Amino acid sequence: MPRRSTVHQQTISDKTVVVDNGGYTIKAGFTTEGSGTGECHIVPNCLARERDKKVWVGREIETIRDFGEVVFRRPVEKGYLVGWEAEKAVWDSNFLDPKSKLNCVPHDTNLVLTEAPNTPAALQSNTDQVVFEEYEFATYSRHIGPSLNAYCDIQHLFGADARGANIAASPAECVLLIDSGFSHSTVTPLYKGRPVQQAVRRLDIGGKLLTNYLKELLSLRHYNLINEEHLVSEAKEKVCFVSQDFRNDLDRTRKQAPKKGHEPTDASQDIVVDYVLPDYNAGTHGQMRPHDPSLSAKVAKMGAMANPGGVVEDFMTLGNERFAVPELLFSPSDVGMKEAGLPQTVMQSLSGLPPGLWPSMLANIVLVGGNTLLDGFKERM
Repeated sequence: MPRRSTVHQQTISDKTVVVDNGGYTIKAGFTTEGSGTGECHIVPNCLARERDKKVWVGREIETIRDFGEVVFRRPVEKGYLVGWEAEKAVWDSNFLDPKSKLNCVPHDTNLVLTEAPNTPAALQSNTDQVVFEEYEFATYSRHIGPSLNAYCDIQHLFGADARGANIAASPAECVLLIDSGFSHSTVTPLYKGRPVQQAVRRLDIGGKLLTNYLKELLSLRHYNLINEEHLVSEAKEKVCFVSQDFRNDLDRTRKQAPKKGHEPTDASQDIVVDYVLPDYNAGTHGQMRPHDPSLSAKVAKMGAMANPGGVVEDFMTLGNERFAVPELLFSPSDVGMKEAGLPQTVMQSLSGLPPGLWPSMLANIVLVGGNTLLDGFKERM
């Protein structure tokens, strides 16, 4: 009698790691029963080189005390993963280092990886090869980042009761997802968890461009900060906001800067602030404080002063820089970019959908990405 062929059935591992490989940070965590956002770990997605040529990788950057003139190398450019040499170093420090909270054995771990919409096929192929040949994960699934947001409890975000566990895996029927991150911004309509491809729109403005624009403004008006990417990025996150009436706020800041012997008007007291630069020697971070015009009149031109504690601190008085920088998301033409702003991009995206879906999409708009955390962004949209 002929021998019976033996069928080996491969079992799928119970351990799965979900990786949102962003341009600025990696958001990753293991999926477990009842796991929530608290299980998500955020790691810088870059390499950093100090003045003394020492290189820091990924999560090691969080231990740097002096960010003066630190140079960053980022494997993600314009939203696409193009530098696998640097990315592999970051992944190794996260997944293969026993001290990392994301440490795992790739052979026994499933990988769910996100990518930007409309990623070129050549870059997708490079990613697939590295995942299978370099790391050999047990299973591998690649998705565009916005599509995974449809599986969150969207209605609960809008105040409805949390859905039951029996439908927890079902995607929301209609979601209009606006993702404004480090490299770019995208508008992705999702229908039952799947992107409507012909309606996906991209805006090549993200946090990186905003930081570079703020560097130029501060370098012209205050200090030369062209090489201080981390310092300016930190200042942007703390002081910038989205104006609800750009022209009115611009007029209000012009009414500040009182002449000698005159008190400032109250029109812009809530806009003009002082930003104290970080002191890396003392280990202090930059901080925003209310503007004191009488104090500013007495300090030297470079803005250095000694406070009651005897510690020398440098500060910058910021006015329209606070809202002129985020305004690029809504009016790219302010710096000569021939692109539509986010509101116009949303309307362009809706024009690619059947009109019957418009009410459902506009009723379920979800904002994700670091730029959406700026004060006033949600109200402006």
